[in-house]
Amino acid sequence: MLPAQIILKKRNGKTLNEEELEFFIDGFVKGEIHDYQMAAFLMAVYFRGMTDEETAVLTRVMLNSGDIVDLSAIPGVKVDKHSTGGVGDTTTLVLAPLVAAAGIPVAKMSGRGLGHTGGTLDKMESIPGLTVDLSIKQFISQVQSIGLAIIGQTADLVPADKKIYALRDVTGTIDSIPLIAGSIMSKKIASGADAIVLDVKTGNGAFMAKKEDAVSLAKIMVDIGKLMNRKTVALITDMSQPLGSHIGNALEVKEAIEILKGMHKNSPLYRLSLTLGSYMLILGGVTKTPEEGYKILADLIKSGDGIEKLRQMIKAQRGNPNVTEDLSLLPKAVHVIDVPAPKGGFVKSFVTTEIGHAALILGAGRIKKDTPIDPAVGLIVNKRIGDKIETGEPLAQIYANDLSRADKAKEIFIKSVKISEEKPDPPKLVYEVVGE
Repeated sequence: MLPAQIILKKRNGKTLNEEELEFFIDGFVKGEIHDYQMAAFLMAVYFRGMTDEETAVLTRVMLNSGDIVDLSAIPGVKVDKHSTGGVGDTTTLVLAPLVAAAGIPVAKMSGRGLGHTGGTLDKMESIPGLTVDLSIKQFISQVQSIGLAIIGQTADLVPADKKIYALRDVTGTIDSIPLIAGSIMSKKIASGADAIVLDVKTGNGAFMAKKEDAVSLAKIMVDIGKLMNRKTVALITDMSQPLGSHIGNALEVKEAIEILKGMHKNSPLYRLSLTLGSYMLILGGVTKTPEEGYKILADLIKSGDGIEKLRQMIKAQRGNPNVTEDLSLLPKAVHVIDVPAPKGGFVKSFVTTEIGHAALILGAGRIKKDTPIDPAVGLIVNKRIGDKIETGEPLAQIYANDLSRADKAKEIFIKSVKISEEKPDPPKLVYEVVGE
């Protein structure tokens, strides 16, 4: 079997069998197939696509390329949540403590931010002293003890995905539905979850800008999960504007803490966090309906059990738990600069990726995986689509440690917002649920 034959077969739109995919992926991990050959293969997949069966096989081959975490020592159904990424998406830091407080063990491996999307690990590390680098033994022990741990992925977890993603990032093949599905599901299953809730974003701040593409991706991932005996459900959610109002690592931790303490009850971040969490409770066997689960999680905010669970996790991972009571312990930017509205009217739309890029310019994100980030910087967006705004009223505040970067971020943000005379209808938060 020759690599070129497999590339040509896929380039010509034919279906690859399990043996061919195993040969190609395993050979790439072992260094027997070169980067340029994998790059050609990825481009062929990008243009020709894959059948659902091929995508399932690709996922399984990637899954078996490294270690698979065994969470059987943790009692109960382990339910994981994954988001395809966006701006101001802080749902994990809200829902994970709540779901754990509801009795579902949350043993979660998360990632770092890249480009305009934020990473849960970067947000957590803005908490003084907190570490996300636990061994698997420590990880399992912590979940057994307090029901919650969020750590970085181990080096030996799905090495095929690490190598392939690095190439996808530089070859223009990121937004391929089969490649995204294989990447996400191989990592979620390798992380040891019994059940998975997927948050598939759509809109101008998401990888899947078109709703129909988001639905296609969701259906494939749900089918893969079921084929591998994992209960899986996916929600198609809006990313045509930032989900939370706070964008940037310490700022997003601040907003998550405030929500867990009963603030921002009408915010989309609050509502989506509890909605996703309610489906985790369903898959975990605690409730039968999302409405019932939503009420349970809302009650855990009222009782203080949610914020207490977050405090326990921070303490267990060597962070300063007092941050839950004293937000001034979080890193703070030197400069806070208002972004005044250039005219009055109603907020018509955002170019959400550009808001993410504004945060990136400030230093809140990274262009390359090894780029250092500034945990203190970012933006707070004061308005949402459909909100009324007066001329000169602050659309947002920029939190910066460098005034030249602040000026650039301000320019980008103003260009990302459209204001109209007529009030537009706000977008739906959840468009569809796949796999109920």
